Amino acid sequence: MASLSLKINGETRTVDASPDTPLLWVLRDELDMVGTKYGCGIGQCGSCTVHLDGNAVRSCQLPISSLEGKEITTIEGLSEAGDHPVQLAWKEVDVPQCGYCQAGQIMTASAFLEQNPNPSNAEIRNAMHGNICRCASYNRIERAVALAAKKNA
Repeated sequence: MASLSLKINGETRTVDASPDTPLLWVLRDELDMVGTKYGCGIGQCGSCTVHLDGNAVRSCQLPISSLEGKEITTIEGLSEAGDHPVQLAWKEVDVPQCGYCQAGQIMTASAFLEQNPNPSNAEIRNAMHGNICRCASYNRIERAVALAAKKNA
């Protein structure tokens, strides 16, 4: 076990865990931040997506020892009031069905729109391609990302 300081959602948090523990498990088990979901454990589904220094990454693949000095943002830190443009678009388009993948989808979309605020439909589809939605809400997801970009312009 090691004591590590992680900056999560703007707050420095000290955790005692093995340095090779994935960030996902520290968030969920140590810090009770359960918005980030476990999906596959191999970085393929996107349910565990968080922002690392503004980039969308899979938290199930990030050992905490590699994260000191980095800025981590989870779905809980994206917007305290749930009024981030992507979250609002998600509600307006009524994207969620089961809802399980939504935090990862929203985190991927919000990081993407920070880097590309005026994307084409093809760019949205490509950016969101790595996130699996078991309910197959892909068309609504794409519409919501496009709506968020339009409203944020």
